[in-house]
Parts: sequence; structure tokens; C-alpha cells
Amino acid sequence: MLLEGRELGFYYDRGIWIFRGVNLAVHSGEIVGLTGPSGCGKTTLARVLAGYDRPVEGNVTIDGRAIPESGHHPVQMLFQHPERAVNPRWRLRRTLTEGWKPDGELLESLGVRKKWLDRWPNELSAGELQRICIARALGPETRFLIADEMTAMLDAVAQAQIWHAVLDAAWKRKLGLLVISHDRHLLRRLCDRVQPWDGF
Repeated sequence: MLLEGRELGFYYDRGIWIFRGVNLAVHSGEIVGLTGPSGCGKTTLARVLAGYDRPVEGNVTIDGRAIPESGHHPVQMLFQHPERAVNPRWRLRRTLTEGWKPDGELLESLGVRKKWLDRWPNELSAGELQRICIARALGPETRFLIADEMTAMLDAVAQAQIWHAVLDAAWKRKLGLLVISHDRHLLRRLCDRVQPWDGF
């Protein structure tokens, strides 16, 4: 299975191009790194690939076909700030089971404790909340994950634990994984290949 963005271009309302003519591909079971300076459009590109924003030019496909606009999106995104990805008015059990109900084995592998599920998002640390977000993203229809500076705000121990869990899940499910990070050392350790990118 292949996630592919072809000749992607995007701008916001003012018409200033964030990027244009971008090509990027991720195969199932492949870990691809994307690095570049702040402000070059990496997060915007990730949002386009994950279906949050539509490209102004080009298209995003899986195996050459357009991604359906309804139902569970096969490309899931994990953000640097997990607190922005959850509803602060929902207890975490509702957040976790919004789209599907993860099994106990997955939650255990990610280090999610059952007692967390009855709490509010602001009662968990960033690392704990990120584990919840990862579990939610790993639905049965997920084929690709995009991790946008997913562990940048965490300490080294939490980073290692979370990456171990994500890579294990990706390997077992043969998911494609796009890792966006400023940390080139991390990308060299994790990825099959790294694509430097400066925007245009």
C-alpha cells in the first residue's frame, strides 16, 4: 500500500504559497523521516496528507485512489501538543472510544492505565495524554501514521517508551509511518530514509 502526495501546493486565504510542487511517498511498513527548518510548511504538509486541509494543487492518494472523505480516515496524525487534539470537556474514556474501542492488549502495550480513562485531559501529563492519542489513532482502518514532533515536549525516558510502543504497533500492523522532527539523530535511528525539505 502506498500513500502518495503528488505536486502538492497549498496556501491560506492571502494567497501566499506555503509550499508548491511537493512530492512525497510512504509505503506500508516503511518509516520515512521529514526534516527542515521551522516555518517551511512541514506541519501544513502533514495536515494535507492526513486530510485536515485540502491541497490547492495536486492530490493525495492511497494506491493511486482518492481517499474517501467519510468514515475513518486511513491516515492518522499525532501532534506535538496532545492536549490540543482532545476535547477538554470529555473524560478520556469518551475520547478514546470516539471512533472505535481499543482492546486491552493495545492499551497495555502503550502503557495506558485503566484509571486514566475516568479522568479529564488536564489531569494527565503530556506523555500520558500522548499515549491516549496514539491508542485512539491506531484504529482498525488506519494504514498510515504521521508523527509531527510527537515526543518533542517529553523527557528522554518518555520519548523512548512512546517510540518503542509506536514502532512495535506499526511493525505488527505493517503501517507506513511519516516522522516529522528537527532531531536528525532521532530520524537517523528510527527511519528507513530521511527526506530533507525546505518548503518550496
